[in-house]
Amino acid sequence: MNPQVTTVLSALARSVERHSARIAVVTEDGSSLSYAELDAQRRIAARALLAHGVVRGDRIAIWSPNRLEWIVAGLAAHSIGAAIVPVNTRMKGAEAGDILARSCAKLLFCAGRFLDTDYPALLAPHRTSTLASVVVFDETRDGELSWQDFLLKADTVSESCLREAENAVQGSDLMDVMFTSGTTGRPKGVMTTQAQNLRTIAAWSAAVGLVPEDRYLIVNPFFHAFGYKVGWLGGVLAGLTVLPHAVFDAKAVLHRIARDRVSVLPGPPTLFVSLLNDPERASTDLSSLRATITGAAAIAPSLIERIRAELGFKLVLTGYGLTETCGVVSLCEGGDDAQTIALTSGKAVAGVEMRCVDPQNQPVPAGESGEIVVRGYNVMQGYLDDPAATRETIDADGWLHTGDIGVLDTRGYLRITDRLKDLYITGGFNCYPAEIERQMAAHPAIAQSAVVGVPDERLGEVGRAYVVLRPGQTLDEAALIAWCREQMANYKVPRSVVFVAQLPTNPSGKVLKYQLRDTTTPSS
Repeated sequence: MNPQVTTVLSALARSVERHSARIAVVTEDGSSLSYAELDAQRRIAARALLAHGVVRGDRIAIWSPNRLEWIVAGLAAHSIGAAIVPVNTRMKGAEAGDILARSCAKLLFCAGRFLDTDYPALLAPHRTSTLASVVVFDETRDGELSWQDFLLKADTVSESCLREAENAVQGSDLMDVMFTSGTTGRPKGVMTTQAQNLRTIAAWSAAVGLVPEDRYLIVNPFFHAFGYKVGWLGGVLAGLTVLPHAVFDAKAVLHRIARDRVSVLPGPPTLFVSLLNDPERASTDLSSLRATITGAAAIAPSLIERIRAELGFKLVLTGYGLTETCGVVSLCEGGDDAQTIALTSGKAVAGVEMRCVDPQNQPVPAGESGEIVVRGYNVMQGYLDDPAATRETIDADGWLHTGDIGVLDTRGYLRITDRLKDLYITGGFNCYPAEIERQMAAHPAIAQSAVVGVPDERLGEVGRAYVVLRPGQTLDEAALIAWCREQMANYKVPRSVVFVAQLPTNPSGKVLKYQLRDTTTPSS
């Protein structure tokens, strides 16, 4: 992508010009659209938005699982300078209503009935007065506006009016207001512009080596930067074929990999653990898989090795990012050695600074841990209507304080050790759960683990490990604790173990440790 391209529409136009007849999107039922057809639908939807009174600077919300209409609506909004507000599909009506009210969304696109949830009915008691229209993607009931009827309004707006709206868009226009996941408190609206997002997407796409021949399966939810920015938008701007997938199910994903010859499939570690553990994996044709990026606080080297050896990915990278940084901060490179990819989250992308600082906000030497701070073009414009929170997060020198703890090596490669909020202290020793989880991942019976601190009368806090076993494996608490004592310093060893079928995660795959903490009781 040309770094001088600063609006989504100009970047999209390049893809349409170069790849007009190439398939842009293939849905789960196998239907498809070429780039020319996708752009035609985008233009109709953009005119329909104008007909509904949406103009540059307005905000429109999307509350739906991954699907073609999500992409069309998003591109339409971007092309007339409206910002999109993605809404988490797991939210309840009151939570969605709060985001719609705080963002002053003028229009909402939403699913109809999905996974036994009636989205319009869920929202109805909490609908805000600023919301002029609700457009339902699926089958509608009396009084609801369908996607098809919404598009019919396009006939009332001319192509010349659309061109005028398109020509007014600038790279400095807000592209989106993305509310943070809210795993630790009330979500905050992160504001980022079109130009900074396009530059960030370009850096990510270059690292993965996206090419028009790729077929990109996107399981990461579109309301998350991983599924939206470096997901379908990055795919469309690279001119490849985007394959939206609404709900993660290992068997269904394995089927699509084989049927649709998927070559790119990023995701959190939990996604790959599920694929590796599915009994159908061994009989599924995975030969098309080429590239993936994963990332989290703890990526076990053994998991990276299994992703390569058992799933067949040729390129496996790790990276690090936040909603507040357009989704990307650091990335490994294709030429990095296996150890670097397994044990680090790469180095800062070009044009972005990253360092680790002490509690006094002073840089720490290479090899010492500190809070990760970031400065550069990818840093958000601020939190929506919350200047105090913005000042707390971005200091006077422009450094965004991530709340993550990490170590930079002499090459500038980052190893994330934990979240500040996840650190617990055992008998005066700082314990970083991600470090302990990484060590536990070496046990041949463990598929995944999460460690949290729990109250202890003698030591203040001690570790409790929640463990998911690999299929067919058995392990008891005493044996695992004994093994841990041989692998790590005594203060790091979990004092108790709870075996679970799966760990609680949010839709982007992050383990919800606060839920694990809520289930804990003081240890004896």
